[in-house]
Amino acid sequence: QVQLVESGGGLVQAGGSLRLSCVASGTIFIIRTMGWYRQAPGKQRELVAVVRSGGVTNYADSVKGRFTISRDNAKNTVYLQMNSLKPEDTAVYSCNVEHRYYSPSYTDYWGQGTQVTVSS
Repeated sequence: QVQLVESGGGLVQAGGSLRLSCVASGTIFIIRTMGWYRQAPGKQRELVAVVRSGGVTNYADSVKGRFTISRDNAKNTVYLQMNSLKPEDTAVYSCNVEHRYYSPSYTDYWGQGTQVTVSS
């Protein structure tokens, strides 16, 4: 099993920055994609950013130029640097990884989420 633990959320004023971290632990074999998703009250969960095993990244249009995702494979950790935060970035941010053992199929794992609140 793989466990994900996020940290770094909190309350920040608009224009401020936060850095989220997510560490994968347990019996780790192969992690493919690592990503961050968010869910605001009354809204569906949405993709924020993902980074693939080769380093290719994808971002939601709403965060391009403000957020940066990165990963440290040696530490099984993914980061999300969030700059120029806006009140509309307020949400619970959850980490996701695609992992597999010896079978060719990947399993999605989710963290418990960390609250990010941006005040105006």
